[in-house]
Amino acid sequence: MGKQFESMLPEHEEFIRRQHVFFVASAPLSGRGHVNLSPKGHDSLRILNENRVAYLDMTGSGNETSAHVRENGRVTIMFCAFEGAPRILRLYGKGTVVLPGTEEWEALYPLFTPLLGARQMIVVDVRMVQASCGYAVPFMDFAGERDTLERWTRQKGEEGLREYRKEKNSFSLDGLPTPLGEAL
Repeated sequence: MGKQFESMLPEHEEFIRRQHVFFVASAPLSGRGHVNLSPKGHDSLRILNENRVAYLDMTGSGNETSAHVRENGRVTIMFCAFEGAPRILRLYGKGTVVLPGTEEWEALYPLFTPLLGARQMIVVDVRMVQASCGYAVPFMDFAGERDTLERWTRQKGEEGLREYRKEKNSFSLDGLPTPLGEAL
């Protein structure tokens, strides 16, 4: 078992800032519902303080995290060291969805490098940090960010994105509504 902390220590924050990818896990309350695990990339995560992080959530084929966070708030973010010393770091917390055009979006969005395709922000109040060994995580080299989402977003245009999000991002796989879907 790893070590637990009430908040992120400076070395945790330094580790997080060096990672090129992180993973977000969430689940509905229903035992019949699907657990979701999503990889995230780009420069999309910001540490707001030792107990709060936010990430830009990009347009995708589903919107599970948003629906789960709306329903119950539970979310876990995991980082793995693919280079250097082995380490896994998990942030357990309660998430909220922040939509464009809200006061919170206007306050937080300037902290990020603008990314085409950003549809919402997930803000996580971190209740526990867990650090573990990561001995079985392989070494992997970072070759660069993909530009596929940016190209796809440009091709869709604003109206195309709105329609796509309305069709694909309004409900989870299990039929839970998303805040984004309600705003469209």
